[in-house]
Formats: sequence, C-alpha cells, structure tokens
Amino acid sequence: MTLVVVAFFVFVVLGMPIAFAIGISGILFFIGQDTLSFTIPVQLTLTQTQNFAILAIPLFIFAGNLLNETGITRHLMKLSSVIAGHMRAGLAQANIVLSAMMGGVTGSAIGDATMLGRILGPSMMEKKYARGFAAGVIGCSSIIVTMIPPGTGLIIYGSIGEVSIGKLFVAGILPGILMTLLLMVAVSITARHNGYPAEREKRAPIKEIAKTSVECIWALMFPVILIAGLRFGLFTPSEAGAFAVVYAIVVGLVIYREISWKKFTKALENTILDIGMIMLLICLSGSLGYALTWERIPQAIMVFLLGISSSPVIIMGILVLFLLVAGMFMDSTVLIILLTSMLVPVAEEIGIDPVHFGIVMVLTLTCGLLTPPIGVVMYIVCSIFDCSIVTYCKESIYLFLAVLGVILAVILFPQLTLWLPSVLF
Repeated sequence: MTLVVVAFFVFVVLGMPIAFAIGISGILFFIGQDTLSFTIPVQLTLTQTQNFAILAIPLFIFAGNLLNETGITRHLMKLSSVIAGHMRAGLAQANIVLSAMMGGVTGSAIGDATMLGRILGPSMMEKKYARGFAAGVIGCSSIIVTMIPPGTGLIIYGSIGEVSIGKLFVAGILPGILMTLLLMVAVSITARHNGYPAEREKRAPIKEIAKTSVECIWALMFPVILIAGLRFGLFTPSEAGAFAVVYAIVVGLVIYREISWKKFTKALENTILDIGMIMLLICLSGSLGYALTWERIPQAIMVFLLGISSSPVIIMGILVLFLLVAGMFMDSTVLIILLTSMLVPVAEEIGIDPVHFGIVMVLTLTCGLLTPPIGVVMYIVCSIFDCSIVTYCKESIYLFLAVLGVILAVILFPQLTLWLPSVLF
C-alpha cells in the first residue's frame, strides 16, 4: 500500500491529470497482489458506472446548465438587488443573496464563481470596490451553492457513502442560510470600514419585492419541488435529476421562452465537459477505493483516532483539520470521491450521524477552493479581478472568518444539520 500512496503523490507532483494518477495508483496495488485477480480493476472501473444513484450527477449537471440558459440568472439578479440593494455595498450583498438563490441552479462553486465574476465583476469595479474584496465576495459566496440543493458534492457523497441524498439536500439548507447571513454581516463590516455606499437610497417596498419574486418563482420553487418529491417518494434521486432536466426545458421553452436550439446545444456541450471530468474520476477511483478497503485503512484510521480521544466532537475536529489541509492541495470533488468510502465507516463507528458528517465534510473540503496553494475558485476570482493572492486574502479576512464560523457552528451544533431532516423525513 505504501507503493500505491507514494506513486499517487509522485504522479500528482509530476502534473499527471488527477484521474489517471488515481487509476494508475489503484492498478499498481493489484500488480503486487498474488491473491487478487488482475481482472478486478477492469471490472471495478466498469461497475462504478452501474450505480443507479450516480445517474443523478449528469442529470442535475445538465439541468443546471439548461437553467443557466433560460434567463433565470437575470431574473434572480434583479430580485437580489431589490432585496439587498439598500444595504452598504449593496452590489456585494446582492451577490451573496444571488448565490444563495443560485444553489438550485448551478450546484457548483466553481461554476457559480466563474459566472458571477463575469456578470458582476465590471459593476463592482465601477463602484470602486477594492479588487481583493470583490474577489473575496464572489469566491466566498460561491461556497453557498454547495449547501443549497441540489449540490453536486452532496450527490457524490451520498452515492458513494450510501447515505440518503434527500436527507443530505435538506440538511444543507440551514447551514446554507447561516452562511448567507454571516457573509452579509462580514460584507457590512467591511463596507463600513471602507466607506462603500448603498446602491439604493431606501429599502424596496413590499409590493416591488413581491412582484419581482413572482417573476423568479420558477427558480425559487425548483429546490422546493425536488425536496418535496424526494420526501413523499414521488421519485428517487436519479429520477429527480430527470425531472430537473424536464423542468428546465419547460421553463426555458414555455415560461421564459428564452431557450433556443443554440442555447440548448451550448448547455449540452458544457454538460458533456463537466460529466466527462467527474465520471472519469469516479470510474478510475474504483480500484484505489477497493485497495483501501482491502488493506482495512478505515479500520486503521478509526483505531488511531480512538487512541487520541473517544469524544466525537474532538475526533470531528481532527478530521476537519485534516480535510481543511487536504482541500488546500487537491480539488474537492476528487477528495470527496477518494475519502468518502474511508471516512463514512469511521464516522458511523464513533457515533457521528453520516448525514451530519457529510455536510461537514463537503463544506470543509469545498472551503479548500478558496485557499492557497491550489484553490481553484481563488485563482478564478483573482484572475477575473486582476489582484494578487496576498491582496485577496488580506481584504477578505472577515469573509473567511464567516465561512469558518459556519463550519464551527455545524460541528458544535449537529442539530443545525439534523433537525430539518428529522422533521421532513
């Protein structure tokens, strides 16, 4: 197993695509095993695609890309401005509200940061926002979409860890709302310190908010319909993904009438690129996952952690520190695929609810997208706003503290994630 781990890190350092680094490392394990057939890694690669629950991933990605082409983003941006435009740094506040609403549309922090950076970046520069602050707002707010259903990370975690995806969707709602509120507080503090004005002179009247909300009702109802359908057994997670695609097409063709054949093919092309990356990772991770299970790595981790402490809170804290560090050096999707099968049994053995652990794990790993040295979202927003990483970190300190505050709250108060699933399920 040592050879496998060393080979994996050598491949990564050499710049090999992460999917192939995982796949080749997994195959190396079987080369040195006399008791295991060399046909197993081939079978594992194929059987990874035969999991019916994983079908939800490409379907939700396709639905999100379709919704992005229907004009929903423009309607949600208008509603966000109406709700938060009267606050200091109103455009930044509107961006955070928009990210919360976009959770049911993009489901991807990287996609959200890229899209909103391009849409709102020029306006933020016109408002004389500090470049590092603007980059931090776009980057940190993009993490919200991983909690508001249907987040791709939660689907992958639920599929691999055999945890209810419906419960994970519901469990992420309150942490997502809490993150939205704390980030808005962080923006308000920074805005007062830097003297950023409000976008509107006074709060929008209820009538205007209601009218704009009606225009956005189809986007706002999307996650609600998904959760209701899962709760009442109308469809499985995979069937929910199929429903989401049909829903997006109907909204684009019948409601907003903005989707065209050109936009449809663009959404299809983007989906193929997104799915190709994720599914290749999932397929090639089968051999490495089998190797970790064969060598009883989860049991070894459990014994090690229990040797440190028997307190679930302390053990959760140790795991979170490990996940934070790991997230700084590798993409969150890769880590969710690699670590879920190892850590879910450990969490269950020490009495941590797998739904609670899933929210903590996905949220913590996704935060690695914001931090040096290999934070993908960090590089995206710094590139869009043409600012250095040092400036980005310095001017976003309150935003980072808000995100860390959410992680601590979720760890210390498990009911923040478990209360809503217990009520609805």
